[in-house]
Amino acid sequence: MSLRQMEYFLAVVEESSFTRAAEILYVTQPALSHQIKALERALGGDLLERMPRGVRLTAMGRAYLPHAQLAVRSARQAERAARAATGAAGGELHVATVHALAVGLLPGVVARWRALHPGVRLVLREYASTETLEEQLERGAADLAVGPEPKDWTGPLIPAGREEIVLVVPFDDPLAGRAAVRLAELADRDWIRCAMEPRVQGEPFLDRVCGLAGFTPRTAVHTEHTSTAVRMAAAGIGIVAAPAHLARSAIGEDCVLLPVDPPWHRPLAVFSRQPLTGAARSFTDLLEETP
Repeated sequence: MSLRQMEYFLAVVEESSFTRAAEILYVTQPALSHQIKALERALGGDLLERMPRGVRLTAMGRAYLPHAQLAVRSARQAERAARAATGAAGGELHVATVHALAVGLLPGVVARWRALHPGVRLVLREYASTETLEEQLERGAADLAVGPEPKDWTGPLIPAGREEIVLVVPFDDPLAGRAAVRLAELADRDWIRCAMEPRVQGEPFLDRVCGLAGFTPRTAVHTEHTSTAVRMAAAGIGIVAAPAHLARSAIGEDCVLLPVDPPWHRPLAVFSRQPLTGAARSFTDLLEETP
């Protein structure tokens, strides 16, 4: 059983066709079929069911698939890490994060990091939720993740400051001149809700904190992206709770940020499956220095 055989198997699964997989891999179809058969012999059973039109996974193939994906990703990650550790041209650093941090916090960090590692390409992978972020990192989708501090992470984890959650209101809102606002004062206001809203113990963050303040938030509009929700709030449709870094990058003179009393914060961290070295360590150091 070899890494190349796993790569061939994954290509056939992704393309649902030996013919298309062979074209992508630049091998002949007989050679590809031979390698898949050799892999199946080594494992003691069929991974793929050959159909008149395409292929599909057998029960054994479904069980084997996630492990093959992790093995191939880990091998590629090892190669990237070795090249990126010295800043070698052609090296890559894959960073996973959530959308709000990609838009708000990371652009400045990436700009400074690129100045230090001009020969290393950075690939940014964005996810809608912290749950998906952690799951994809576990599967080897990136070299490191930047996000809210995970609760039960067993690999390397380095605190990277904290993220303030603020309210966004139009510049002419009665609350706009306030230094801060208590949540209970907003019980009769409309809210903009977002699919990317963080969850705490399985419950949407806003539902949780408003419930503790004695009311259920009244939703005016539901959006997919936090940046869209901020613009909706600026238009006067409702209040939105958003990370301060993202809100500052998305607003203009038509809205203001309003802190909550007591303040809302959540800790951020860099976490990975393997020790952070070279370019990955440099990226982490820059995040630690970011105010």
